[in-house]
Amino acid sequence: MALTTFFALDGFVFAGWVVRIPAIKEQTGASPSSLGLALLGVSAGAVITMMFTGRLCSRYGSHPVTVVCAVLLCLSVTLPPLTHSAAALGAVLLLFGAAYGSINVAFNSAAVDLVAALRRPVMPTFHAAFSLGGMIGAGLGGLVAGSLSPTHHLLGLGIIGLLVTALTAPTLLRQEPPRPPERATAGPRDRASAQAAAHRPAPRTRRLVVVFGLIALCTAYGEGALADWGALHLRQDLGSSAGVAAAGYACFALAMTLGRLTGTTLLERLGRTRTVVTGGGVAAAGMLLGALAPALWAALLGYAIAGLGLANLFPVAVERAGALAGPSGVATASTLGYGGMLLGPPAIGFMADWFSLPAALTSVAVLAGVAAAIGFATRRATAG
Repeated sequence: MALTTFFALDGFVFAGWVVRIPAIKEQTGASPSSLGLALLGVSAGAVITMMFTGRLCSRYGSHPVTVVCAVLLCLSVTLPPLTHSAAALGAVLLLFGAAYGSINVAFNSAAVDLVAALRRPVMPTFHAAFSLGGMIGAGLGGLVAGSLSPTHHLLGLGIIGLLVTALTAPTLLRQEPPRPPERATAGPRDRASAQAAAHRPAPRTRRLVVVFGLIALCTAYGEGALADWGALHLRQDLGSSAGVAAAGYACFALAMTLGRLTGTTLLERLGRTRTVVTGGGVAAAGMLLGALAPALWAALLGYAIAGLGLANLFPVAVERAGALAGPSGVATASTLGYGGMLLGPPAIGFMADWFSLPAALTSVAVLAGVAAAIGFATRRATAG
């Protein structure tokens, strides 16, 4: 429950920041291009610190690192409203992104340990909590946007986050991360050998971690592309109203949340390989419908189907990478996943200029199919 709370808190704080971007843009007087460069600070900060955080988790444990990063996240989210230029905004977003990326590595590492100890594929449940936290944060932000300034809103968000951290942190800090039964009964020498192996994974293990990171990349590419371009497709190509266009991403996010809430049951019944292969295939079909359907209702249905298909690919990829190489595996997979989120929006933009936006959005379907193919090709390593 404590770990789930930190996942939800992360989504809640991040979404609260995202809904205030328009107000921050107006405050800083940033042009669209300079704002875009400033916003890259979030992803850049995350990518820069993820591998370092993996090493910190290996050395000090994922629980204390999770708590420290949660404090940093809640403090740094209060900084953007204090800036008055795009350059200053980019600098504070670099700090915010570093905290955001670091806590993702830390609590995913803790979740990998818990999944192994429970011997149940509960990883999607944690990611469902992140999605739910994000939906609550976005909804609350929308409600208070008209009555609270960004300064007061994000300050309140930071205070709420610090209170939640203070109430939840003792549960994590007073106990060691759980060990699987076989590691719990191993002697000190066996555990030391296992730790050394996690620090220096074999070349084959490193290659497998990268492969699972590619699955994370394919998934995050789709999430980033739909977040930035899904509404524009509905508005521009299908003539929807602004409200319906905004509901398009909501359909995708809600379907992804529902898919993750049922992910543990799905993994127990189908296993990891069939979940990844089926999910990638479903996402590819859904995105083809969402991108190419001539009717608005069919496109919305396609977005929802794509969300259901993509829902459990990232959790499975991160869990497998962590099981193979510990926190460094989680860091590698997460970094590649962020690479996909960075790559998606600009890649869609370039392809939309060269071809059309519907054609560009079919690349999400292509990469979902690639994820399914990778899942099938690595079926022995993904067994279970």
